[in-house]
Order: sequence, then structure tokens, then C-alpha cells
Amino acid sequence: MKTKPLFPQLSDAFRIERMTPPTGTISMVLDTDTCNEIDDQFALTYAMLSPDKLDVQAIYAAPFHNKRSSSPADGMEKSYHEIVKILGLLGRPEANFVYRGSTTYLPDAQTPVHSPMVDDLIARARAMKAEPLYVVAIGAITNVVSAILTEPAIIEKIVVVWLGGHAHYWPHTREFNCFQDIHASRLLFDCGVPLIQIPCRPVASHLITNAPEIDYYVKGRGAIGNYLHDIYHHFIQGHARSKVIWDISTIAWLLNPDWVPTTLVSSPMLTGQLTWSRDDRRHLIRVATSVDRDAIFGDLFGKLASTPFGTLREQSSATIKMND
Repeated sequence: MKTKPLFPQLSDAFRIERMTPPTGTISMVLDTDTCNEIDDQFALTYAMLSPDKLDVQAIYAAPFHNKRSSSPADGMEKSYHEIVKILGLLGRPEANFVYRGSTTYLPDAQTPVHSPMVDDLIARARAMKAEPLYVVAIGAITNVVSAILTEPAIIEKIVVVWLGGHAHYWPHTREFNCFQDIHASRLLFDCGVPLIQIPCRPVASHLITNAPEIDYYVKGRGAIGNYLHDIYHHFIQGHARSKVIWDISTIAWLLNPDWVPTTLVSSPMLTGQLTWSRDDRRHLIRVATSVDRDAIFGDLFGKLASTPFGTLREQSSATIKMND
């Protein structure tokens, strides 16, 4: 019989301190199902173009299974190669920087899925001193929870920033990152790890851009800008041509927490019906309540305009004002 994993008991004071919005340079890793659609590519680019604030130490390929993959393993492998492609366009070598993740979802609530990602994350977490390692996850949370199950002590060393699930008052949380691996999603909220959750609806869902913006602010910004422009237009069909770029919300919170306001709440319980159940006696997590759409896209577009990766349109400042 499998035994329930024992997680370190963190004090409320320690957890709250860990979840306080960070200042200074932030050590982070990014766990991403990069080939799932197109928003991961924007988030990865955004993180890599923010070295003044973000020390990106590793990128992990997460599993996914939808019409773009034949299985979670195929989704992970495609994500791995998409990460390598994005880094190539940014002029960043992938050696000792990109790691494959899980090839399946958790089979139950006790069994991790081993992968090179798990080994790397545990090693990096153990090496942290006073400051935590921010684990930014923008896909199914399988990889991260597998590492926690393998070495529960790392919850004392990391802060997880996850785009997943919907707001706790939403009638359901049938959201792609959440429902792909319900065992992992449930454990994320149960294990006590310091957690910043950015709900998809109705929070990150406000990060909408459109074809004219992409044409003006992204196209022509070097190889990476042209690639982001092309995958946007390839993905979007129809007349309105707008799209939510969900995943940049996580990077934006790290860069400027004022752009993604949050509040402390009791960690909810994820039911088998993919709804939230509340118990105010449970430990606290931090949850995003809104986003400043214009500030976030202005920062991203401004950084693309300031890259040395090609001929750029002249800008009056490094950050583009969205009402120009």
C-alpha cells in the first residue's frame, strides 16, 4: 500500500513572507507546454527579454495532450523542440538550459513521474540559500508536483507561480492546465508549497491582443518578432482576430506585482467535479484578482522594440504607450 507523502509543515509567517511580491533580481525557472498553442512562446520571450529583473536559470518542457499532440509524451517533446527554436531566435544556446519533463500525467496522488526536469529542479531548489527559487508554471503542473513528491523538502526552497484553474468563485474550474492532471493540480493546493495562483477566468483572460497590434508592435522586431507575428496569424482564424495571451500574466507578476494585483486567501480544495471547495482553516495562498492589460502589453512590446535582433522602428521610449 502506498503511503501518503509527508510534506514539511511551514509556518503561516514563513509562507506569507515567501509569497510577498519579490523585489530585486529574481531567480526563476519556467515550466511550459510551449507547443500547446501560442501564448507560451510570448511568455518565454518576455522572460528572456527581462534580464534586468529575471535570472532565468532553466526552461522545462511540460506535457500536454490536445489536437496539437498525439499524447502527453508527444506534447512534451514538441514543447521541448519549440523551446529550443525560441531560444535560437533569441540567440540563446539551449545546452544545460532546457530539460525534458514528464511523458505522462500522475497516475495517482502519491506517484511522481520521473524526468530530467525533476532532477534539475530538485538540485536547483536545494542550492538556494536565503532567497527562494520561483518556479513559474504555465501548463499542466505535472512536472512541478512530481519534483515535490520526489523531494517534499523543496517546498521550503521554492515559490510556485501557476497560471491554472479559474477564480475560486467561478462555477467550475474546467480549465486546460488544471484538468489535464487533476491529481497534480489537487496536490499543488494541498501540499502547502508557497503558491501564487493566477486564475485564467476572469483574470488572465483580460490579456487580449489583436491582429493590428501584433502587426504594428511585433512584426519586424527581428527574427523573434517575426516568428511571434507569424504563429499568431497562423493560429487565429475569423474576422475579429483577437486572442488571449494568457501566459504572460505570470511573468508580469514577477516584473511588477502592481500589474497583477493579488490577495491572500485560504487554499481551496479541488473536487472531482472540477469545482472549488472552501475551508478557511487551510493554509494561505496568494491569488491574482485582475491584470493591467495595457501596462503588461506595453512592457512586452517595448522590450521587443528594444531588442538587438533586427531592424526596429524608431520608438520615442523603450516602453510603448498603448494609447499612441
